[in-house]
Amino acid sequence: MSTPDVSVIVAVYNTMPYLTTCLDSLVGQTIGRDRLEVVAVDDGSTDGSGAELDRYAARFPDTVRVLHQANSGGPAAPSNLALDHARGRYVFFIGSDDHLGPEALERLVDAADRWDSDVVLGRMVGTNKRYVHQAAYAVTEERLDLFGGALAWSLSNTKLFRRELVERYGLRFRTDMPMGSDQPFTLEACFRAKKISVLGDYDYYYAVKRENAQNITYASRFEERLRCAEELVGFVAGLIEPGPRRDAVLLRHFSWEVAKLLRAEFLGLDEDVQQNVHDRIRKLAEAYLTEGVLARMAPDLRLRLAVARDGDLTRLRELIGQQADRTLPEVTISDGRWYAHHVGFRDPAFGYPDDWYDITDQAARTLAKLTVSRLAWGRDGTGARALVVTARSRWAELSELTAEAVRVSVGDLVGVTSVAPDGTGTVVRTDFAMDRLLAVVAADGERRVVRAEVSTPGGTGSAPVRADRGVVGPRRLARHGVRLYLVTPTTNHKGQVIVAITPLTPRRFLARLRRIRLSGGK
Repeated sequence: MSTPDVSVIVAVYNTMPYLTTCLDSLVGQTIGRDRLEVVAVDDGSTDGSGAELDRYAARFPDTVRVLHQANSGGPAAPSNLALDHARGRYVFFIGSDDHLGPEALERLVDAADRWDSDVVLGRMVGTNKRYVHQAAYAVTEERLDLFGGALAWSLSNTKLFRRELVERYGLRFRTDMPMGSDQPFTLEACFRAKKISVLGDYDYYYAVKRENAQNITYASRFEERLRCAEELVGFVAGLIEPGPRRDAVLLRHFSWEVAKLLRAEFLGLDEDVQQNVHDRIRKLAEAYLTEGVLARMAPDLRLRLAVARDGDLTRLRELIGQQADRTLPEVTISDGRWYAHHVGFRDPAFGYPDDWYDITDQAARTLAKLTVSRLAWGRDGTGARALVVTARSRWAELSELTAEAVRVSVGDLVGVTSVAPDGTGTVVRTDFAMDRLLAVVAADGERRVVRAEVSTPGGTGSAPVRADRGVVGPRRLARHGVRLYLVTPTTNHKGQVIVAITPLTPRRFLARLRRIRLSGGK
């Protein structure tokens, strides 16, 4: 029996009907079934996945091999069993709920042979709103650096690996990790590889988020996620010597696996669980959160992990709450820079630099957050009938900007805006001429969101204009050309100010008149 060019490893547990699409995408590969073998392991499925595998093995006996075993509790054991039976020059791993583009394996194997690469990535795309980090697939590159680019953020095993490399180093999946078991495998393969390449010219791999969101990553419990983070950080520390190369990989794990444990959901845990999580993350941070990692980290994650390392549980909870809050905390404005009063700001007990709290680039978005105080009809500067939107900002700094720097719009229509100081804040008035509101309206009407946009030296930000409960403007009947419209300034279910414009046909107009008469003219 000839050696296939590539063995596709499929660990399967209860993935019908996605499994059928997966298998179809494999046996239909343009590389040809004579150059391909599929080694699938049914890990004790109970939904018919095992029978579906057997059906494909019967249809394609020279291509599809199936092994059955009792459920192991994760993808590691079935992946290892399949690896033990693989015969191809290369191995490729695919989730049994995912699928490949028709030319994927042919292109990947050709690139590996042409460039003599040990590992080749093909561009992955998410389906059904599944997130896939795209930076590593931006362009095709013959040589990709594990330590100097985006590869560390794409450590799933869904890649082509030279099987000789895998066997030379005895690479297998961690059966003691219920989730993330592929990452140590992928990381060490990339660390040992003489060359890693990436193909960004084709959609090679389609990562599917199931309708029931039962992919193992999406269904994982908090404790498993914490243990995964600990194991990954420990594995990196044991594989790579201290220094910039280790920091480059740990940046990903602290930013992704560790920091995600300290989001708003943390606040909903029992206090004893919070303390346990904090203690374990602090231990990781004290050992491996170096200045090199912190310097390259996103500002909000840097502060969160530093406080987890240096503060107590009370301060950590306070910071998580501050970062989860959609409203901005109090700020200090100094020399044109904006600094948030988050935990540790100018606190000698922490000693963090001011630039950790610098939110100047967010200032425009903050200033754009307006709250409507009144929706009314009046006259604009030309005397034309207009919708007048009066809003307030808590920031007096908004009134110091030029008139051109503050824009309020209804849909695509930009109004005429003026700003004025008002005690400790700013009043923003915007006029929208009725004729311009009605200039272009869809046949069945429209509901247009009112938005504010502010430009500052630090950038431009925008936000929907919001209203306190109960702020509703009076309806107005208006004519534009030969058509009648009912214009209603109001709010939607999110508390955002909208303008609803409804065309009135003669029948609807007469029906409205009848309702007015029956209600005593109201």
